[in-house]
Amino acid sequence: MKALLLEKPHHFVPLDLPEPAAPGAGEALVRVHRIGICGTDYGGFLGKMPFYSYPRIPGHELGVEVLAVGAGVTNVRPGDRCSVEPYINCQKCYSCRRGLTNCCEAHQTLGVMCDGGMRERVLLPARKLHVSTKLSYEQLALVETLAIGCHAVDRCGVKAGENVLVIGAGPIGLSAIEFVKVAGATCIVMDVNEARLAFCRERMGVPHTITVRGDGSELPALTAITNGQLADVVIDATGSAKSMAQALNYAAYGGRIAFVGITQQEISFPQAPAMHRRELTLFGSRNAHSRDFARIIKLIEDGVIDTGPWITHRAKFDDMVAQFPSWLKPESGVIKAIVALT
Repeated sequence: MKALLLEKPHHFVPLDLPEPAAPGAGEALVRVHRIGICGTDYGGFLGKMPFYSYPRIPGHELGVEVLAVGAGVTNVRPGDRCSVEPYINCQKCYSCRRGLTNCCEAHQTLGVMCDGGMRERVLLPARKLHVSTKLSYEQLALVETLAIGCHAVDRCGVKAGENVLVIGAGPIGLSAIEFVKVAGATCIVMDVNEARLAFCRERMGVPHTITVRGDGSELPALTAITNGQLADVVIDATGSAKSMAQALNYAAYGGRIAFVGITQQEISFPQAPAMHRRELTLFGSRNAHSRDFARIIKLIEDGVIDTGPWITHRAKFDDMVAQFPSWLKPESGVIKAIVALT
């Protein structure tokens, strides 16, 4: 069985693995059809992802087909097309008992802390499979990315009519944009990359964008859009410590801020008095909940979310290693790359 191992940063190794065992109680054997490549995969490749461990079989954005199920499995059956919720939680810790399965104390994300789906077939907990009778495998591979933005927007309690600033127009930022729009809020996007901002305007219908030029023009641009009130909600999806430290400057009085991106660097807030004066609330946002997957699948099925603009690059499994480094380059224009195993 073909697989790819990220042995260490910058070094993929092809593997020939034995076939998985028959599924046990609560498990499902699935065939992997499509794999989405995301910032975590790029960070793992570069050695910049704090939760990543090596060697590792990557792959956590998956569109799969159920081949067989073990005893007690009732939510899926052979032949089902599914998205995979890749957050493996223990179901026993304090967080899990309170329903906070996304931040389980023994959390393992497929392809990050434990081996993922960059292989032809894999055994998974059946409870982590989410069925659709309508979506393609490519669409199902996008659900996890969308779930990150869905959870971030929910964390902030975004309401219709609010001004929401999304900083960073990569895939995670784009997923947040989708759910800002679903909530009926006004979306403003800030990024250093003008091409990405053009994509937001032209392909995702974002009414307001701000280019980060490093000359201090971002704040006046934001106040002009918000009639001087700044953003009710700021969602930083950059993973940049510098950007995250500046996020407080963009929040209105009583505003909420969510950090979705991850950095290994310390974040300092020299403007801490502003946080107190404005009574700001700062949220961490990690992963997503099971209910988010079912919600997103229905939104795509109903045409509320259009996945068409998302996929900009495709590769066959055997060609991925050669193409992967090019996707790291901003000039490639990659939004979402999809790897096909079938």
